[in-house]
Amino acid sequence: MSIFNKILSKLGLGGEAAKNDTVPHATTEGAAIAAAPPVPVTPEATPTPNVIAPVDVTAKLEALAAANPEKLNWRTSIVDLLKLLGLDSSLAARKELAMELRIPPEKLEDSAQMNIWLHKQVLQKLAENGGNVPAELRN
Repeated sequence: MSIFNKILSKLGLGGEAAKNDTVPHATTEGAAIAAAPPVPVTPEATPTPNVIAPVDVTAKLEALAAANPEKLNWRTSIVDLLKLLGLDSSLAARKELAMELRIPPEKLEDSAQMNIWLHKQVLQKLAENGGNVPAELRN
């Protein structure tokens, strides 16, 4: 499982794909269904999309921080954010996460710049994956 998918999973985001780190693959059954003639859609037959309520990332992280004996500043530190989630916060792990999120090469060479970029990217990606993250934490 990728590091970012572990973050999603720890926060209850991303559904089964994040937990399993898999992408659904085409099957012969799927191919047969795709080859079948189209079925007319009536209002009664139209499926209702599943609406997923956004996860309040801030509340979850605040609750974890309150229960943690260490004083972790997850709002500004990627190291503290990873520690709070019980994930590896080593430089190697952060570089791996940065590469996963496609860090610009010039930021990868300076750990301070990488950490700042990475923190903002993780919070932005959490918001993109159904997390309710305040704008001031993403910018």
